[in-house]
Amino acid sequence: MDQLSPQDAQFLYMQSGNNLTHVTSFIVYDPSTVPGGKVVRFKDIIAHVEERLHVSPLLKRRLMRVPLELDYPYWVEDEYFDLEYHLRHGRLPEPGDWRQLCIHMARYHSQPLDMNRPLWEMYVVEGLDHIAGLPQGSYAIATKIHHAAVDGASLMRFFGAMADRDNKGTPALALEFEEPKPSPQPGILTMARRASFNNLRSPIGISNAIMRAAPGVYQAVETALKSRNKEKLRVPTTRFNGTVSPHKMFDATVFKLDALKAVRPAVPGCTINDVVLSICSGALRKYLEHHRELPVDPLVAWVPINARPGGASDTDAPGNNITAMTTPIFTDIAAPLERLRAIMTSTKRSKEAKSGVSARLMTDLTQHIPAATQVLASRLILQTGVAAKTCNLFVSNVPGPQVPQYMNGARVWGSFGLAPLADGMGLFIATPSYDGKISFNVISTREIMPDIRFFVECIEASLAELKSAAQTATKRSPKKSTAGKLKPGKRQANKKRSK
Repeated sequence: MDQLSPQDAQFLYMQSGNNLTHVTSFIVYDPSTVPGGKVVRFKDIIAHVEERLHVSPLLKRRLMRVPLELDYPYWVEDEYFDLEYHLRHGRLPEPGDWRQLCIHMARYHSQPLDMNRPLWEMYVVEGLDHIAGLPQGSYAIATKIHHAAVDGASLMRFFGAMADRDNKGTPALALEFEEPKPSPQPGILTMARRASFNNLRSPIGISNAIMRAAPGVYQAVETALKSRNKEKLRVPTTRFNGTVSPHKMFDATVFKLDALKAVRPAVPGCTINDVVLSICSGALRKYLEHHRELPVDPLVAWVPINARPGGASDTDAPGNNITAMTTPIFTDIAAPLERLRAIMTSTKRSKEAKSGVSARLMTDLTQHIPAATQVLASRLILQTGVAAKTCNLFVSNVPGPQVPQYMNGARVWGSFGLAPLADGMGLFIATPSYDGKISFNVISTREIMPDIRFFVECIEASLAELKSAAQTATKRSPKKSTAGKLKPGKRQANKKRSK
């Protein structure tokens, strides 16, 4: 019997009508690579998914709740599993441009999953012919999966298992068939016995977690005391810290990954993740300055960290294995490279010191909290707005495959994603990368960010500003720069604004 882990259960218990805790990924496909010029039909996609159903146990399992939430739910086989219920088909409304696709995906993301069935579904969207930069005949496949079933790493494994390495159908990952482990429905006596055991051992588990963390906590406290007079981290109040509505907004832009790599020599030691945070920081500074809302204190970002120790087996299992850090992103610094240096120093300190330890400790402690207690705690967090006191936004950078991938012979053109929000944190910036490109995906709500297209333009301007500063610092000519923007839509207009 597979039981939902405490960390997975957080996403289940924190779901509400306004805060749906699923993730939505949509991938755009170019059918011009299909051998023989054949047309990819909806039935072909259904057949492909059916062929790969064995790659993940979550595809045919649903949740079974324990009465009175006395223990965490179980994953059980769905005896009425119907593949075609989970795959749907539609067409982008007119005029079928990029803006319409963003609206369509935001509305799809705002709709809840059926919690009585396996927690995933796919939606094939045609009619993308009027989006500048996309090949004719392109279509998208949006996949919605509940966050209780996956984290970033296992999600990438899921999509990797669905993908091919060429247009002939060669699987991108090894798909050795293994007899799936049975996951029968537990009886009421079994659930009662396990619930009693899990609740009795909780205090012991919490004590052990604290003892394991003690050396790190001591070091973190010592570091905090030494730096107490040097810096005082506060989370400013911004429009992003308001109540989240069910009306989600989405937009995105795509860059060459080389554009971000070209910045790194100007600040030795910085990572791609640091550059991503710096671009987001510059964009937020421009956006809030425009609205005359830029706070004196720097904004603070919540950044998830993959806690899997490595290896393919770690990403095979459904569920979450993540920790996180909070770090200031220095929106109070105007100079792009100075801001990047400050972010690099801060993220390194956050991973090694108090922010990282605090997040890891809290993650460890949740493994031992009884289900009923966590239900109440999750509701309390939502009601008290604790999130707003912790940070201003989410920023998640999940590296993807850097080689072309295919499905049904059609080549993947680009990958995009929408993530859940929370009351107090109404802005999520996700930056998945694929085949030498990286997309900046912005998720918010209509009330918090009604001008989401303007914020995307701020992201484009922020990268252009950072690139220019890096070129000047390293004495590079524009001719040597490998950076370039690939966002579908009004390229020339955006290029002029970036200058």
